[in-house]
Amino acid sequence: MKHFAIIGAGMAGISAARTLVQAGHRVSVFEKSRGAGGRMATRETPFGNFDHGAQYFTVRDPRFELALSAVPGTRDVFKAWSANAVRVLDTQGRVVEAALPSREFHHVGTPGMNALVRHWAQPLLDSGSLHLNVQVHRLARDSLNPQRWQVHAEGDSPAVWSGFDAVLLALPHVQAQQLLRQSSAMVVGHSLLDAMDPVRVAPCWTLMLAYPQASQPSLAHLGPQWNAARSTHHRVAWLARESSKPGRLRVERWTVQASAAWSEEHLEDDPLRVQAKLTKAFAELTGIRAEPSHAEVHRWRFAKTMVPLGQAYLWDARHNLGTCGDWHLGHRVEDAFVSGLSLALAVR
Repeated sequence: MKHFAIIGAGMAGISAARTLVQAGHRVSVFEKSRGAGGRMATRETPFGNFDHGAQYFTVRDPRFELALSAVPGTRDVFKAWSANAVRVLDTQGRVVEAALPSREFHHVGTPGMNALVRHWAQPLLDSGSLHLNVQVHRLARDSLNPQRWQVHAEGDSPAVWSGFDAVLLALPHVQAQQLLRQSSAMVVGHSLLDAMDPVRVAPCWTLMLAYPQASQPSLAHLGPQWNAARSTHHRVAWLARESSKPGRLRVERWTVQASAAWSEEHLEDDPLRVQAKLTKAFAELTGIRAEPSHAEVHRWRFAKTMVPLGQAYLWDARHNLGTCGDWHLGHRVEDAFVSGLSLALAVR
């Protein structure tokens, strides 16, 4: 039995952790947020939840399909979303392409996108193997056994965990590079740093809007008839009516995701300025000009993979360091799953 440290509790990290545990190994998963999920994220508000990260997931890989079927209780935490016929809008909000319903289902977690990862992570949490609210800032060789690793965390209660046979980084590639560079140059696998250089991941500003007044009899429906659309507007790439997703509160809510180019250009803008600009674009595309009762934005610095690595994982056998995440293969949820699974199978 080996002891693995896994940094990151998104889909890739939890997939790797579960696989290693099933193979008889011990894992310690460290997550800086207060819950597992990564970009399969759900924002809770008084008006209902917003899936402000990944909007849905597909099931193309047979290994992912098997996991969804085989893990007890998993079928209870996701459902098909009736947004298969995704429209394409021009800059004025006119439908330029009304896609026919796809044979491929779009699935969403219920009651939020984070439900799937959190369900798979629960046994790790119950066993004390998942450590939340822990920001790992450095890796170092174990002082008592130089062949093993230490994980150093900062925050209100700085801590050091020791005795790891290997460390797996289930992080965006930029964060993985930063963590490796902050670790001792004597123990860092420079081959990992060099291998990650070609990867490109775009940021994304996400806007969340709620219109509870639309539930009144006089406003039985607000805005367009469609529930999801892609856009050619220079500010907006995606719009989705959150209240159309299964298992959600019926309060009219919309998630708006900015285009990669616009998000990159305005990455460091004041959030209120971003909110105003995206709200204006949303009104132009949907015709909804009512004042929302709730509006907020979230910035994802690493959202959509534009240039993937092209292989499922990286593994430095000399230093027992590895990486996994969707950016190895693409930008889909199942890319993250396959990456974490593949790394765990390679090192177990």
